Amino acid sequence: MNEIEKYIQHFEPEIQEKLTILRKLFFEVLPNTEESIRYKMPAYKVGKHHLYFAAYKKHIGFYPVYGLTEIEDKVSEYRAKNTKDSLHFSHDKPLPIELIKEIIRRKSELK
Repeated sequence: MNEIEKYIQHFEPEIQEKLTILRKLFFEVLPNTEESIRYKMPAYKVGKHHLYFAAYKKHIGFYPVYGLTEIEDKVSEYRAKNTKDSLHFSHDKPLPIELIKEIIRRKSELK
């Protein structure tokens, strides 16, 4: 079991399921992505950048989501209050799968 799997196992089954889906999306979009733990969170190398996620009591945080102005209208409903780079996916709603895939793809293309 790797460090990401250990991280995911610390949460309740419903949260584990969402974190596992999120993890798989990185490999679906970027099959050769590198995963690691950075800042005590799962981290994924996407091009020259990293994307992170972390589970909290009421949501899953997804970071950093900046430099994607062309899809701001899509991410704005998930934007954490008073932040420019954090999205919050509430535990009581389904993950926005297609949006997450688009963020991963676009972030990997940023210079």
